[in-house]
Amino acid sequence: MEIAEELAKQQKAISVAEFFEKNRQILGFDSAPRALITCVKEAVDNSLDACEDAGILPDIFVQIKRNGDYYQVIVEDNGPGIVPDEIPRVFAKLLYGSRFHTLRQSRGQQGIGISAGVLYSQLTSGKPTKVISKIAPGRPARYCELTINTAKNEPEIIKEEDMDWERPRGTRVELEMEGSYVRSRRQSVFGSLKSAAIVNPHARITLVEPEGNVEVFERATEALPKKAYAIQPHPAGIELGELIKLLRYTDKKKLRVFLKETFSSIGTISAQELCSRAGLDPEASPTGLEHEEAKRLLSAFKQLKMKSPPVDCLSPIGEDLIKTGLEKEFRLDFIATTIRPVSVYSGNPFLVEVGLGFGGELEKESRVEILRFANRVPLVYQQGACAVTHAVESVSWKNYSLGQPTGSGVPVGPAVLLVHIASTNIPFTSESKDAVADVPEILVEIDLGLKEVARKLRRYLSRQSVLSERREKEEIIRKILPRIAKKLSDILDREEPDIGPVVAKIMGNLLVFRRKVMQNGLTKVQIEVENHSDLVRAFKLHEVLKQEAVAVSPAAKVISLGDGYDYHWKLSIAPGESTTLSYTIHSDDAPLGEPVVEGLDAEIVTGARVI
Repeated sequence: MEIAEELAKQQKAISVAEFFEKNRQILGFDSAPRALITCVKEAVDNSLDACEDAGILPDIFVQIKRNGDYYQVIVEDNGPGIVPDEIPRVFAKLLYGSRFHTLRQSRGQQGIGISAGVLYSQLTSGKPTKVISKIAPGRPARYCELTINTAKNEPEIIKEEDMDWERPRGTRVELEMEGSYVRSRRQSVFGSLKSAAIVNPHARITLVEPEGNVEVFERATEALPKKAYAIQPHPAGIELGELIKLLRYTDKKKLRVFLKETFSSIGTISAQELCSRAGLDPEASPTGLEHEEAKRLLSAFKQLKMKSPPVDCLSPIGEDLIKTGLEKEFRLDFIATTIRPVSVYSGNPFLVEVGLGFGGELEKESRVEILRFANRVPLVYQQGACAVTHAVESVSWKNYSLGQPTGSGVPVGPAVLLVHIASTNIPFTSESKDAVADVPEILVEIDLGLKEVARKLRRYLSRQSVLSERREKEEIIRKILPRIAKKLSDILDREEPDIGPVVAKIMGNLLVFRRKVMQNGLTKVQIEVENHSDLVRAFKLHEVLKQEAVAVSPAAKVISLGDGYDYHWKLSIAPGESTTLSYTIHSDDAPLGEPVVEGLDAEIVTGARVI
């Protein structure tokens, strides 16, 4: 027998499950701590996607138990559940899912995530994965014990039965595996869930740690994210082999119909134009196109300028919820956010959202913390290999009042940076989905977003510096003027004057001065407001009273407080101008404290409390 024939006998196919069984590090199971984090992350991502698809506010329970030599991971949700026939394939078949062929933003895409956790669990502990799922309150829950037949990449059912479960609907998965539980700010189960809570403020996530400590990441909003809708592929992202495949297997009978219904951003007119440029008959059968004709059609795609893909396939977090998420998990003095317009790379729509938090309890001398997210999923590992980090390092942060000792790299200072990339297809560097590839279009958008929030930070810090100087100046004036006033009053034998108006004029402040006149058991109150600055001042002025006032001029909005009434006026006063507010009360119904100004910095107001 010839050598070639001997070698041919040794050839055989391997399943994807066998491949990942021997190369588990590719999926993020390369160390004991990381394996635990990856498993929890994949299960939580599945729960969040399922709840959002069903329009349910996610309530997710995560528990990590120490069980002898292994860790037991339990993840339970209140989602729509999984029909019994699908449970084995969802959890015990790699590359099985509903999102790979759908062009819309979602956390899961490849159908590897949770089944990879099942594979790692059976590989390290030899035990099956236990799943409970229920799809409606009136239906029994389905219990399954599963393993993966790695030679065939098919599920093996060890046990299955109906059972009672207290939840009206939802899914629970329980795995045992080798691992190591660590508690750190970022690279830990706790850190990963804390990050997930920032960009998923609509979810409540409960974590029970091995020692019994319970951490609850409460939801900050009752609003579900904007629903992302599936779109057709965009012509700009199609390659020749993919186009030939689409042509060969389409059921459309006419080329113009194929173009219009297979791709996004192609209408009746542009379909005719494409056929004309490619020298093809619009009425021809797509399946009959030759290789050279397909090449001409692809060339026409590149020549004809077409609209960008529809953007309803994306579901951004939004500036308000980014701010809410950062405020929920960090104590900060200042937050700046921005959302970049939708862009396209290789036909895939994407957008970048950036948040920057500054001050508060953040460490002043340490490197700025970078929170990286892709389709609302935190990226915990491989920070140095990620496009987000590379974009941060390329910005000259010294121009924006943050330290950068080497002139490049991650800046230093009391700040946290959040970058979220939303796309129908995140270009990860590997199957472990820990880092985004350096796609030029994505790098440009991240850079522009970072610089936009950085400019807001610079303006804030510049303003804080000016306000600090004003505070110091006012403190000096308030120490000196009372002494001068007292000396003069002693010399002239007159009552010591109120120095507030003088301070306001010297400082260029907004002066609020209350004056009272008592007559016939009533008190007429006048509030003089003078603008001594060189800018228009727009604000609200509040006066809290025990009882209702009469003869209020100008008319004020009134809010009942239970123990009193809040009268407030919306004012805008030009430089050098003043206005007078007045009302009448009974003599024993004195205002509850000094007037309150809302909407201005305390440093530019004299005679009132600022909120």
